Amino acid sequence: MLLEIMVIMMLLMIIVAVVKKQSHLVFWFCLACKLKICRRTVKIISLDDQDGYSGCCGCCCSHQHHCRQGCGSPCEQSELAVLPACAKTFINLMTHISKEQTVQYILTLVDDTLQENHQRVSIFFDYAKRSKNTAWSYFLPMLNRQDLFTVHMAARIIAKLAAWGKELMEGSDLNYYFNWIKTQLSSQKLRGSGVAAETGTVSSSDSSQYVQCVAGCLQLMLRVNEYRFAWVEADGVNCIMGVLSNKCGFQLQYQMIFSVWLLAFSPQMCEHLRRYNIIPVLSDILQESVKEKVTRIILAAFRNFLEKSIERETRQEYALAMIQCKVLKQLENLEQQKYDDEDISEDIKFLLEKLGESVQDLSSFDEYSSELKSGRLEWSPVHKSEKFWRENAARLNEKNYELLKILTKLLEVSDDPQVLAVAAHDVGEYVRHYPRGKRVIEQLGGKQLVMNHMHHEDQQVRYNALLAVQKLMVHNWEYLGKQLQSEQPQTAAARS
Repeated sequence: MLLEIMVIMMLLMIIVAVVKKQSHLVFWFCLACKLKICRRTVKIISLDDQDGYSGCCGCCCSHQHHCRQGCGSPCEQSELAVLPACAKTFINLMTHISKEQTVQYILTLVDDTLQENHQRVSIFFDYAKRSKNTAWSYFLPMLNRQDLFTVHMAARIIAKLAAWGKELMEGSDLNYYFNWIKTQLSSQKLRGSGVAAETGTVSSSDSSQYVQCVAGCLQLMLRVNEYRFAWVEADGVNCIMGVLSNKCGFQLQYQMIFSVWLLAFSPQMCEHLRRYNIIPVLSDILQESVKEKVTRIILAAFRNFLEKSIERETRQEYALAMIQCKVLKQLENLEQQKYDDEDISEDIKFLLEKLGESVQDLSSFDEYSSELKSGRLEWSPVHKSEKFWRENAARLNEKNYELLKILTKLLEVSDDPQVLAVAAHDVGEYVRHYPRGKRVIEQLGGKQLVMNHMHHEDQQVRYNALLAVQKLMVHNWEYLGKQLQSEQPQTAAARS
């Protein structure tokens, strides 16, 4: 901290020097920067422009006095005793200095100060309390600046104040900050390959670092349980899923999955996260992952879903989703490898045991339900099993027609021909085996959705949609099914 205080003093001296044209002080300040007194490399000040310092000179003397007090502190306790004055210095400098590069430097210094000792956030809270403000109110407006480095540093400081402070960020401030994070993570400007800041301060090679910075802010915030609920209420999970569903670098993947892992520490969150279909996305990444850190955090997230969930039904649903997404096979392959990190081996062992137990209890309806909820329908045996539909068609009505709503939704949104074909087939089988099925499907809008696919470009989709529509309209199901099956080969032969 002593070095930072020295740099503040020198900064104040340079401000005075620019105004008074004392060039020798300018020289020594620049020399100090070149010697990296501040541990981070920053572009300091373009000394040609004195307008950037207008309005700040009146407070320079008191700032220098406070910083000199800090320099004279022999130990951490006495240092903390005078640091509130330094908080005032930082904030006043940011408020009065208009030059962007100088603001960047001050923000970097504040970030370093907090990073060295998390308890130092208290000096900003104490100063803000005396001013009847919140500690982050001085930094939130900076999120609207054009310069991405300034925005980047302000976002980091806000996250540290909110996560390490004695007061929680709440209300409009928290909503604003979380909405800003969501916007940045979803922004094509930051994710795109041709990113460059309008100010010219950011190259395309730096763009991913800014997205990772935003993700890092989210990681820090979600370490606090109260913020996890606020993030979910702000529809933050959909934001995370959107990032993971797009092609992104392994570091951003890791950070987003790390955020999911943090959310899954809360039993209530585990219950809530069921609706987001997270397991299929994570299992796909696990299958393609070549980075051990990504593999480790996915396994840790899977373990949290099974270990932290209180309700047996929730645990079973997560386990079935993993089984449906072939996670068991992936775990068996991973088990053959050697890892330096013992946590990976322990998580693999835990997951194999729990999923193995779930497989033993797996019924055909559980299998069907899990497959349907994953959104990845395939021609597994249950779909064409007469016995399955005879025994389980009515169970699709459970929980206010939850599974039927998923089935009809797939007909509406999926662009996978196999999913559409299987979904249309299942609608027909439900209607065939459940007496009131026709009315239920019509009420859910399923009849029109099936009819829309009668002219689909894929032959299997057309065939199963036609069969389902006719099941909705006639009663001689057995005769109709045999007739259509016999006609299909003849139609295919005629077209060929």
